[in-house]
Amino acid sequence: MNQFRLFPPQASTTAPSVDVLYFALTVISLFFIAVIFLPILFFCVKYRKGSLADRSNPSSGSNLIEVGWTALPTLMGLAIFGWSALDYFRIERKPDNAIDLQVVGKQWMWKIQHAEGRREINELHIPVDRTVAITLTSQDVIHSFFVPAFRMKQDVVPGKYTSEWFKATRTGEYHIFCSQYCGTQHAKMIGRVVVMQPQAYERWLKTGEQTESIVRAGERLFHDRGCSGCHAPNSQFHAPLLEGLYRKPVPLADGSMITADDQYLRDSILQPAKQISAGYDNIMPSFSGHLSEEEIMALIAYLKAIGKEELPAPP
Repeated sequence: MNQFRLFPPQASTTAPSVDVLYFALTVISLFFIAVIFLPILFFCVKYRKGSLADRSNPSSGSNLIEVGWTALPTLMGLAIFGWSALDYFRIERKPDNAIDLQVVGKQWMWKIQHAEGRREINELHIPVDRTVAITLTSQDVIHSFFVPAFRMKQDVVPGKYTSEWFKATRTGEYHIFCSQYCGTQHAKMIGRVVVMQPQAYERWLKTGEQTESIVRAGERLFHDRGCSGCHAPNSQFHAPLLEGLYRKPVPLADGSMITADDQYLRDSILQPAKQISAGYDNIMPSFSGHLSEEEIMALIAYLKAIGKEELPAPP
C-alpha cells in the first residue's frame, strides 16, 4: 500500500530551501489572518445590533497603529522579496560539470535523450548526487515539466528552449507531471524519475540497444544536410565559420550584438533571415519543417562541441 504524504519527499538539493520559504509564507499568512480577521469577527459580535456594548466616546485613532500596520507589512514584504530573490538566483545558476539531457514535450508524452544516445519515453534515469541539466522544448503546445519531489517546475514552450537543473539527493522513483493543461489527455502525461547509484546508472547506460551519441548524430546530420558544404574554411560560399562559436558574441548586420546560445543556433537553423551575421548575405535556406525537434537538438549539440578540444569518441 502506498503511504499517504501531505507533502512529497525532499529529494533534491533545492527542495529544503523551497520548503522553508513556503512554510514561512504560510506562517506569515496565518499571522495576518489572526491579526486582521479575528478582530473583525470579535467586533462583529461585540457591536452587533441590539448588543449592550458601550458606544460612547469612540476612539479617534492611533498614530502608532497607523504606522505599525503600514511599516510592518512593508518590511516583511521586502524581507521575503530579498529571501526569495537569493533562492531564485541560486536555483537558476547552473553548476559546472552537469550531465546534459534533452527533453521534448509532445501530446501526451515526454521524450528524453541522454548525451550518450540513450533515449527514454516518460522515464528519466539519473545518478544520485550528480547535477543534471535539462534543455526543454515542445513539439506542439505549451507543457510544463514538474517533479514535485525536486521542487522543480519549468514551462516547455514550442519554438523556444527553456532549461532547468537539479541534483537528486535520494535514490528511488519520483513522479513527473505536466502541470500545464495541454489537451484532452493532459492528466495522462505522467512519467517517473529513477534516481540510481552512479555505478548502477553507468551499467544502465550500457544496457539495451546502443545508439550513437547525440553529438555524433548531430555531426552526421551536419554533413547529410549539406551544412558542411557552406560552413567550411574551403567553401566556395561566403558563410560564417562555426567552430568555437558557441557562447561567443556575434555582431549582426543591423549593428546589434547577440550571444550564440542554444536559442540563437536554433533560430539560425529554422529562421536564418531573422538575425543575419554582419558581413554575410542572406543566402541560407530555412530548415523549418525538414528537421524534427530531436534532430535540431542534435545539430546544436554538435555545434556546441566543435569548439572544444575534441569530440566524443564514436561508440
